[in-house]
Amino acid sequence: TTIAKAVYNVNIDKFEGGSFLADVRKHSQEPKLIQEQLLCDILREKKIKIGHCDEGINMIQKILRGKRVLVVLDDIDELGQLEALARMHDWFGLGSRIIITTRNEHLLNIHKVNVIYKVPILDYNESRQLFSWHAFEQCSPKEGYEELSAKVIDNVGMLPLALKVLGSFLCDKSSSTWEKSLKKLRSSSNEILKNLRISFEGLYSNEDKD
Repeated sequence: TTIAKAVYNVNIDKFEGGSFLADVRKHSQEPKLIQEQLLCDILREKKIKIGHCDEGINMIQKILRGKRVLVVLDDIDELGQLEALARMHDWFGLGSRIIITTRNEHLLNIHKVNVIYKVPILDYNESRQLFSWHAFEQCSPKEGYEELSAKVIDNVGMLPLALKVLGSFLCDKSSSTWEKSLKKLRSSSNEILKNLRISFEGLYSNEDKD
Protein backbone atom coordinates (compact mmCIF):
# COMPACT_ATOMS: atom_id res chain seq x y z
CA THR A 1 0.00 0.00 0.00
CA THR A 2 2.78 2.42 0.89
CA ILE A 3 4.64 1.74 -2.37
CA ALA A 4 1.45 1.99 -4.43
CA LYS A 5 0.59 5.31 -2.81
CA ALA A 6 4.05 6.68 -3.54
CA VAL A 7 3.88 5.55 -7.19
CA TYR A 8 0.44 7.10 -7.51
CA ASN A 9 1.48 10.45 -6.04
CA VAL A 10 4.58 10.70 -8.22
CA ASN A 11 2.84 9.79 -11.48
CA ILE A 12 -0.74 11.04 -11.24
CA ASP A 13 0.03 14.31 -13.06
CA LYS A 14 0.96 12.32 -16.16
CA PHE A 15 -2.61 11.04 -16.59
CA GLU A 16 -5.96 12.56 -17.50
CA GLY A 17 -7.40 11.40 -14.21
CA GLY A 18 -6.83 9.01 -11.36
CA SER A 19 -8.25 7.28 -8.33
CA PHE A 20 -6.66 5.67 -5.29
CA LEU A 21 -9.26 3.27 -3.90
CA ALA A 22 -8.07 2.29 -0.42
CA ASP A 23 -9.21 -0.81 1.47
CA VAL A 24 -11.40 -2.21 -1.30
CA ARG A 25 -11.77 -5.40 0.73
CA LYS A 26 -13.69 -3.51 3.41
CA HIS A 27 -16.36 -2.50 0.91
CA SER A 28 -16.74 -5.80 -0.94
CA GLN A 29 -20.41 -6.05 0.07
CA GLU A 30 -21.16 -2.70 -1.59
CA PRO A 31 -19.26 -2.73 -4.91
CA LYS A 32 -21.38 0.07 -6.35
CA LEU A 33 -20.02 2.45 -3.70
CA ILE A 34 -16.46 1.77 -4.85
CA GLN A 35 -17.55 2.16 -8.47
CA GLU A 36 -19.09 5.53 -7.58
CA GLN A 37 -15.87 6.62 -5.88
CA LEU A 38 -13.79 5.55 -8.89
CA LEU A 39 -15.87 7.63 -11.28
CA CYS A 40 -16.11 10.62 -8.92
CA ASP A 41 -12.33 10.70 -8.49
CA ILE A 42 -11.51 10.46 -12.17
CA LEU A 43 -14.25 12.81 -13.39
CA ARG A 44 -13.75 15.18 -10.45
CA GLU A 45 -17.43 15.03 -9.60
CA LYS A 46 -18.79 15.39 -6.07
CA LYS A 47 -21.45 12.74 -6.48
CA ILE A 48 -22.31 10.04 -9.00
CA LYS A 49 -25.20 7.69 -8.32
CA ILE A 50 -25.06 4.04 -9.41
CA GLY A 51 -28.10 1.83 -8.90
CA HIS A 52 -26.39 -1.57 -8.94
CA CYS A 53 -23.07 -3.21 -9.75
CA ASP A 54 -23.88 -4.10 -13.37
CA GLU A 55 -24.89 -0.52 -14.05
CA GLY A 56 -21.57 0.58 -12.57
CA ILE A 57 -19.66 -1.79 -14.85
CA ASN A 58 -21.41 -0.36 -17.90
CA MET A 59 -20.73 3.21 -16.78
CA ILE A 60 -17.03 2.55 -16.16
CA GLN A 61 -16.65 0.99 -19.61
CA LYS A 62 -18.55 3.75 -21.38
CA ILE A 63 -17.09 6.75 -19.57
CA LEU A 64 -13.47 5.71 -19.07
CA ARG A 65 -12.76 3.87 -22.32
CA GLY A 66 -11.28 6.96 -23.91
CA LYS A 67 -9.44 8.28 -20.86
CA ARG A 68 -5.81 7.64 -19.93
CA VAL A 69 -6.07 7.04 -16.19
CA LEU A 70 -4.05 5.85 -13.22
CA VAL A 71 -6.01 3.70 -10.77
CA VAL A 72 -4.91 1.94 -7.60
CA LEU A 73 -7.09 -0.88 -6.26
CA ASP A 74 -5.79 -1.36 -2.74
CA ASP A 75 -6.22 -4.55 -0.68
CA ILE A 76 -8.16 -6.71 -3.13
CA ASP A 77 -9.08 -10.13 -1.75
CA GLU A 78 -11.80 -11.39 -4.11
CA LEU A 79 -11.96 -11.78 -7.87
CA GLY A 80 -15.40 -10.18 -7.86
CA GLN A 81 -13.88 -6.89 -6.75
CA LEU A 82 -11.64 -6.83 -9.81
CA GLU A 83 -14.54 -7.88 -12.02
CA ALA A 84 -16.56 -4.91 -10.78
CA LEU A 85 -13.81 -2.31 -11.14
CA ALA A 86 -11.33 -3.32 -13.83
CA ARG A 87 -12.36 -6.54 -15.54
CA MET A 88 -10.76 -5.83 -18.91
CA HIS A 89 -7.89 -3.71 -20.20
CA ASP A 90 -10.12 -2.05 -22.80
CA TRP A 91 -12.32 -0.54 -20.10
CA PHE A 92 -9.72 2.23 -19.94
CA GLY A 93 -7.95 4.39 -22.48
CA LEU A 94 -4.64 3.56 -24.12
CA GLY A 95 -1.72 4.11 -21.74
CA SER A 96 -3.79 3.67 -18.58
CA ARG A 97 -2.23 1.92 -15.62
CA ILE A 98 -4.10 -0.14 -13.03
CA ILE A 99 -2.15 -1.01 -9.86
CA ILE A 100 -3.51 -3.76 -7.61
CA THR A 101 -2.34 -4.51 -4.09
CA THR A 102 -3.29 -7.88 -2.63
CA ARG A 103 -2.09 -10.62 -0.33
CA ASN A 104 -3.37 -13.23 -2.80
CA GLU A 105 -1.08 -13.72 -5.79
CA HIS A 106 -3.49 -16.31 -7.20
CA LEU A 107 -6.02 -13.55 -7.89
CA LEU A 108 -3.47 -11.70 -10.00
CA ASN A 109 -2.71 -14.82 -12.01
CA ILE A 110 -6.40 -15.48 -12.64
CA HIS A 111 -6.89 -11.86 -13.67
CA LYS A 112 -3.89 -12.14 -16.02
CA VAL A 113 -2.13 -8.98 -14.91
CA ASN A 114 0.90 -7.89 -16.91
CA VAL A 115 3.47 -7.59 -14.11
CA ILE A 116 3.59 -8.89 -10.53
CA TYR A 117 5.87 -7.15 -8.05
CA LYS A 118 6.50 -9.02 -4.82
CA VAL A 119 7.36 -6.61 -2.04
CA PRO A 120 10.42 -7.84 -0.13
CA ILE A 121 10.01 -8.19 3.61
CA LEU A 122 12.15 -5.89 5.72
CA ASP A 123 14.70 -7.58 7.94
CA TYR A 124 15.15 -6.44 11.53
CA ASN A 125 17.99 -4.01 10.80
CA GLU A 126 16.07 -2.36 7.96
CA SER A 127 12.98 -2.10 10.16
CA ARG A 128 15.01 -0.56 12.98
CA GLN A 129 16.52 1.97 10.60
CA LEU A 130 13.15 2.92 9.05
CA PHE A 131 11.54 3.32 12.46
CA SER A 132 14.49 5.34 13.77
CA TRP A 133 14.40 7.83 10.91
CA HIS A 134 10.79 8.64 11.78
CA ALA A 135 11.10 8.45 15.57
CA PHE A 136 14.52 10.06 16.04
CA GLU A 137 15.39 11.57 12.64
CA GLN A 138 18.54 9.46 12.57
CA CYS A 139 19.39 5.92 11.50
CA SER A 140 19.40 4.34 14.96
CA PRO A 141 17.55 4.84 18.27
CA LYS A 142 18.69 7.52 20.68
CA GLU A 143 20.48 6.46 23.82
CA GLY A 144 18.00 5.12 26.34
CA TYR A 145 15.41 4.22 23.71
CA GLU A 146 17.05 1.09 22.27
CA GLU A 147 14.93 -1.39 24.21
CA LEU A 148 11.69 0.54 23.71
CA SER A 149 12.36 0.74 19.97
CA ALA A 150 12.97 -3.01 19.81
CA LYS A 151 9.65 -3.65 21.54
CA VAL A 152 7.76 -1.45 19.09
CA ILE A 153 9.36 -3.17 16.10
CA ASP A 154 8.58 -6.61 17.51
CA ASN A 155 4.95 -5.65 18.12
CA VAL A 156 4.22 -4.31 14.64
CA GLY A 157 5.89 -7.20 12.86
CA MET A 158 8.31 -5.07 10.82
CA LEU A 159 5.53 -3.65 8.62
CA PRO A 160 6.75 -0.45 6.89
CA LEU A 161 3.58 1.63 7.18
CA ALA A 162 3.09 0.80 10.85
CA LEU A 163 6.75 1.56 11.58
CA LYS A 164 6.51 4.93 9.84
CA VAL A 165 3.27 5.98 11.52
CA LEU A 166 4.28 4.86 15.00
CA GLY A 167 7.74 6.35 14.61
CA SER A 168 6.29 9.70 13.58
CA PHE A 169 3.81 9.63 16.46
CA LEU A 170 6.45 8.79 19.06
CA CYS A 171 8.96 11.35 17.81
CA ASP A 172 9.95 13.72 20.63
CA LYS A 173 7.67 11.91 23.09
CA SER A 174 8.80 11.00 26.62
CA SER A 175 9.70 7.44 27.59
CA SER A 176 6.52 7.27 29.70
CA THR A 177 4.46 8.06 26.60
CA TRP A 178 6.32 5.30 24.77
CA GLU A 179 5.43 2.85 27.53
CA LYS A 180 1.76 3.84 27.44
CA SER A 181 1.67 3.55 23.66
CA LEU A 182 3.31 0.13 23.78
CA LYS A 183 0.68 -1.05 26.23
CA LYS A 184 -2.09 0.15 23.93
CA LEU A 185 -0.37 -1.36 20.91
CA ARG A 186 -0.20 -4.77 22.56
CA SER A 187 -3.85 -4.68 23.55
CA SER A 188 -5.07 -3.68 20.09
CA SER A 189 -2.30 -4.92 17.80
CA ASN A 190 -4.54 -7.26 15.80
CA GLU A 191 -6.86 -4.44 14.79
CA ILE A 192 -4.01 -2.05 14.07
CA LEU A 193 -2.12 -4.51 11.93
CA LYS A 194 -5.27 -5.61 10.16
CA ASN A 195 -6.21 -2.13 9.02
CA LEU A 196 -2.75 -0.53 8.84
CA ARG A 197 -4.46 2.76 9.50
CA ILE A 198 -3.10 4.19 12.72
CA SER A 199 -4.25 7.73 13.42
CA PHE A 200 -1.81 10.14 15.04
CA GLU A 201 -4.71 12.06 16.52
CA GLY A 202 -6.51 8.89 17.59
CA LEU A 203 -3.55 7.56 19.51
CA TYR A 204 -2.94 10.95 21.06
CA SER A 205 -6.55 11.46 22.16
CA ASN A 206 -6.68 7.96 23.62
CA GLU A 207 -3.64 8.80 25.73
CA ASP A 208 -5.32 11.96 26.97
CA LYS A 209 -8.39 10.02 28.04
CA ASP A 210 -6.21 7.84 30.24
